Amino acid sequence: MTGPVASGKGRISPVDAAMIADSLLGGGLPREAEHHLAQAGLSYHLDDVAEAHLSQALLLAPDHAAVLIGLYRYYFYKGRLVDALDIAKACLQKASRENSLPEDWRQVKPGDAAFGRYEEILPRFFLFTLKGYAYLNMRLGETEEGKAAVLKLLELDPSDKIGARVLLDVVTRAGRGDDD
Repeated sequence: MTGPVASGKGRISPVDAAMIADSLLGGGLPREAEHHLAQAGLSYHLDDVAEAHLSQALLLAPDHAAVLIGLYRYYFYKGRLVDALDIAKACLQKASRENSLPEDWRQVKPGDAAFGRYEEILPRFFLFTLKGYAYLNMRLGETEEGKAAVLKLLELDPSDKIGARVLLDVVTRAGRGDDD
């Protein structure tokens, strides 16, 4: 699919698809939420302050990709991987909705979106979100779930533009043990 984003019963217009893509890049973010995200970044070293700003941004724009990505990055870099995984799941739901994909990532098929076209931001958002989900599961010891997500990524993106094969190599090496 190279045209507009498909929906269950029709198509989203190119204008609507562009507006959704713009929101992924921060467009449509309320000014106050943007302020709180900026303040969270500036106060990253002060956990309580940064989290208060992130919470305010989330209250103001609960489904905005910029807020979700900000939360994800904060939790990830703070080593709070369980919290990051929760946000990755929320991002995966958002990416599925905005690409008109099945809710369960396991049911997504290569022809459901323009996964092979790296310049298509909405399918790329889904792929990168699934990659983050896979990585976090692997880090948290859920290797089978992580591996299943990586295999789905390689099915959707066989040319591996997003670098999922590296994760597959890691899980494969880990499965062999230390005696090899």
